[in-house]
Amino acid sequence: MKTLVIVAHPNLEQSRVNKTWMNRLQQEENVMVHNLYAHYPTFVIDVDKEQQLLLDHDRIVLQFPFYWYSSPALLKHWQDVVLKYGFAYGSQGNKLHGKEFMLAISSGGPAEAYQAGGYNHYSMSELTRPFQATANLCGMHFLPSFLLQGMMSLTEERLQESSEALASYVTNPNLRAGR
Repeated sequence: MKTLVIVAHPNLEQSRVNKTWMNRLQQEENVMVHNLYAHYPTFVIDVDKEQQLLLDHDRIVLQFPFYWYSSPALLKHWQDVVLKYGFAYGSQGNKLHGKEFMLAISSGGPAEAYQAGGYNHYSMSELTRPFQATANLCGMHFLPSFLLQGMMSLTEERLQESSEALASYVTNPNLRAGR
């Protein structure tokens, strides 16, 4: 299985988590790590290149920090221009059908903040529903997300454990949608 990890962090050099995750995933066979902000700092995206990357891989992973209950701006822009009608959806838009799709998200707030009655009032599953809907529209299988929450109190040991866990998760051929 060939996996594409699309990393979207506007300040990756200052990131503990996403930088560590990206560096760890680059060590995996059959995993291509694609840093959007490094390739497109001016937000001018090579749509044909990005679509070809999607076609060349079986599993697509979006890796990003959770910003304002969504993804960083460039990732949203990427979705808008790459997942086009006629390519990703629509009567002729079946190019992504059957591919696997997952999220790898870090958040500053702890897990208990993302639940009914918590600080943010909603679960991560509820807040990431637009990504699930995107996967559905594109005919992809939405796999359970990989989450690392509570960045403010994250120890170096826990960070390293999470990067190993993410590498195992992303490369696990037995993940199934709807788990």
